[in-house]
Amino acid sequence: MTSSTPVFRRLALIGIGLIGGSIARVARRDGIAGEIVISTRRRETLDRAAELGLGDAYTADMAEAVSGADCVIVSVPVGASGAVAAAIAGSLKPGAIVSDVGSVKSDVVRQMQPHLPAHVHFVPAHPVAGTEHSGPDAGFPELFRNRWCILTPPPGTDPAAVDTLARFWRACGSKVEFMTPEHHDMVLAITSHIPHLIAYNIVGTAAHLEQVTASEVIKFSAGGFRDFTRIAASDPTMWRDVFLHNKEAVLEMLGRFIEDLFALQRSIRFGDGDALFELFTKTRAIRRGIIDVGQDTAAPDFGRQTAEKQG
Repeated sequence: MTSSTPVFRRLALIGIGLIGGSIARVARRDGIAGEIVISTRRRETLDRAAELGLGDAYTADMAEAVSGADCVIVSVPVGASGAVAAAIAGSLKPGAIVSDVGSVKSDVVRQMQPHLPAHVHFVPAHPVAGTEHSGPDAGFPELFRNRWCILTPPPGTDPAAVDTLARFWRACGSKVEFMTPEHHDMVLAITSHIPHLIAYNIVGTAAHLEQVTASEVIKFSAGGFRDFTRIAASDPTMWRDVFLHNKEAVLEMLGRFIEDLFALQRSIRFGDGDALFELFTKTRAIRRGIIDVGQDTAAPDFGRQTAEKQG
């Protein structure tokens, strides 16, 4: 649905991968931004964004990109957030909103906030949406539809700026939630970061078995392993930075997971079928709850469109 009045006259996107590319596409399609300026470090990525027509102007100079922008959204691996803030700080216009899309918030605030001038509004954000694909070609305008975007404004942030950014994300199709950075990081550690860590680990174990035993692990992958490989195909740079910059929350949740895993190990070792059945019943209810709130589909094969179904 096209907006008659853009939320932002000029939107600058620093980084143009899956998230930045999806923002550009939906903002252009629905008139959420009047002008879109794109900046990214790699020239070939910038050229590809231009070929795809994702913006109105393109530059490798981040400071040039943010000049005159009403909103700047930083879409880079979280470890690079501070360097980006330092590079753009002197070119931000008074009243501009500066945000990001990182799945870590406390460390991003620590990196970015010291560099940003007092005359801008810093409203960190995390659109909880994504795929295993990356790069400007991976984006699509429906990525944020019916997905949550969590805003974590630091204390004292101008409420009007927060409201404006919330309106932007709602226009992109997101539902908006507010949290402190610390609470966000703990929640995402268990709902996103630990699942990715487990996926990387189990796929790595299987790859090792494949190499050592020629066991045909890959050839005969069942559905569970196949779904782990999808998660484990996510961008390595992004996820390296997530674990390094959300270390405390990840280690806390990982400790709890390991304790529960040992309990599960004991149940299997001692043949405690009742304990296993009780756990599996609870976890099945979680899956149903996710479907009930519209965060996934109950369609067969997790909604996959196989060749047979499409035919």
